[in-house]
Amino acid sequence: MVQLHLGLGSFHRAHQAVYLQQLIDLGDTRWSISGANLRPDMADVLAALQSQGGAYTLETVTPEGVYSYQRIASIREVLPYQKDLAAVIARGADAATRIISFTVTEAGYYLDAKDKLDRTFSDLANDIERASNGVAGETIYGALCAILRARRAADAGPVTLLNCDNLRHNGDRFRKGLLEFIGLIGDAALLAWIEVHTSCPNAMVDRITPRPPPELRERVRQATGRDDLAPVTGESFIQWVIEDRFIAGRPAWEHVGAQLVDSVQPYEEAKIRLLNATHSCIAWAGTLIGLQFIHEGTHTPAIRKMAYDYVTDDVIPVLGSPGAPNPVDLPAYRDVVLDRFGNPAIRDTNQRVAMDGFSKIPGFIVPTIRERLARNESIDSVAMLPALFLAFLQRWHKGEVPYTYQDQSMDPVVAHAICEAADPVAAFCADRPLWGPLAGDARLVDAMRRATARVQDFVATATSA
Repeated sequence: MVQLHLGLGSFHRAHQAVYLQQLIDLGDTRWSISGANLRPDMADVLAALQSQGGAYTLETVTPEGVYSYQRIASIREVLPYQKDLAAVIARGADAATRIISFTVTEAGYYLDAKDKLDRTFSDLANDIERASNGVAGETIYGALCAILRARRAADAGPVTLLNCDNLRHNGDRFRKGLLEFIGLIGDAALLAWIEVHTSCPNAMVDRITPRPPPELRERVRQATGRDDLAPVTGESFIQWVIEDRFIAGRPAWEHVGAQLVDSVQPYEEAKIRLLNATHSCIAWAGTLIGLQFIHEGTHTPAIRKMAYDYVTDDVIPVLGSPGAPNPVDLPAYRDVVLDRFGNPAIRDTNQRVAMDGFSKIPGFIVPTIRERLARNESIDSVAMLPALFLAFLQRWHKGEVPYTYQDQSMDPVVAHAICEAADPVAAFCADRPLWGPLAGDARLVDAMRRATARVQDFVATATSA
């Protein structure tokens, strides 16, 4: 049986492929992975994987600096990129394929604050037109539309569509987007088939996986004797929590450490707010004072205090309140997260983590602000995160960010206008895509003004030392 995975980047190869490899190592060889990309990027990596039969080396390192190396061979097929996605569609339409999984950035779902498709994005609008004409697209919706059309035509049976990314409630929200997409192209028969023949479990994934540095290949060669053309590196920590709603079977991942649960929500909220938001906080703050790596910021006392206070003062009280008991030990998780971020061997860059702020603010940070305000409680600690991003954005506006900033959800015209406004804090807080119903809220604006002053003091102190 086959799991088709869309997105053969480092994260999938350091995470889901590892779980299946561990299962294979236990003697369960019933499943394999077929991998592909939907866009013509990573051509060198795909070629390298193809030349190695899909196998590669995973390097992991503990916070204490202990390195380990593992050969991963669970990806048995690497599909070539083709603009018409012919090979991907054929694999997805094969009855042996029981799971189609994918790793997409938050912005890659093109969802607005109400979880409706935002058709102002040209990629999405183009894919709607392509799909209406029976042509495969480049977005996750356009690709899966073509795959599922072919699967229905082949009578290949049901299939699970599995998100492997950081979008909150990812399975439910992706399903809404997919069904809306199919509705927009007017394919009623496909819509009815998807309703009956697919499931979309919510899932939470976690492992810090930086871009492979140039020296990784030599480290792997020295440690293993293999000249690996496509190695990946990551931290030793790994976690995968999945709702057990698979319509066509699944690997026995629970035998190798994955958590199969009824609801992923408490794990997801803890991870997104304690880990993902904190990660962004450290990346934005570190960039502002000239640091390159996440571990450098984590070991900077002022930055670590911002991250610690954000979680302790504002996140733990709303996630761990008496009325909402949490299966996650939140204070312990906070401390583990900061230890992981401080791992100097990972060398995760601020550039990688700082990206996509215009989707991370509403996705990772606004829920805590909204819940604190609903309880008439202070948001001074959590307000530091968007204040850091605003300061970061102002640097970007001036061309002073020392790397290329990537943000799929950002409208550069809007971003520049915020920075050029007479009152950038008010303009930033008035942006509805960022804040939703909180846009313009006086309590938000006041907290952001205080936080902005603290950010300015932090930068001035750090850069004058």
